[in-house]
Amino acid sequence: MIKAVIFDVGGVLIRTPNRSKRLNWERKLGLDEWQSEVIVFGGDMGIKAQLGEITNEQLWEWVGERLNLSPTDLQQFRTDFWAGDILDSSMVDFISSIRPTYQTAIISNATDALRESLTSTYPIADNFDLIVCSAEEHLMKPTDEIYFRTLERLGRNPAEAVFIDDSEANVQAARKVGMAAIHFHPKLNLAEALAPLGVNGGKK
Repeated sequence: MIKAVIFDVGGVLIRTPNRSKRLNWERKLGLDEWQSEVIVFGGDMGIKAQLGEITNEQLWEWVGERLNLSPTDLQQFRTDFWAGDILDSSMVDFISSIRPTYQTAIISNATDALRESLTSTYPIADNFDLIVCSAEEHLMKPTDEIYFRTLERLGRNPAEAVFIDDSEANVQAARKVGMAAIHFHPKLNLAEALAPLGVNGGKK
């Protein structure tokens, strides 16, 4: 029986349906389309930030150097980089509806700025019993250990938890450790996807 519902953040709770400002910067800087995301998230320094080996501020300092931006331009780039992000308010409402019947948690590959973001920019931290951030754990999905740590802190065994992520690799890793898992995409009706697992309107 499912007793804990665990969410990814980027691509699930918070998504980027409009990347026009990122695209404008890519054109201005002579970058390939989507290269801004690769630089911030996917390169060696992005990975180091998500592993907690450098801070979020150190990552952005490096981004400024990598793109040869002045401090003013770097600040504008940072602002514009996140400008297209939105919080899925309907999903937040759904999460609220299943608490406190089910434990809710987050596992996110993120820098040390995650908690501040979920407290101030997108004030949803109180909707979760547990937030597990890769930078704090020095581990990233799809490493098995980050799932096991989350389950241990929730006091659950794998069969009692379901994990929702937009990355197929992370979903498969959750299933590998014995959890139920759902591969999220924006058109997915999450309530319908969870119902066969017994998670429905806050009722076990």
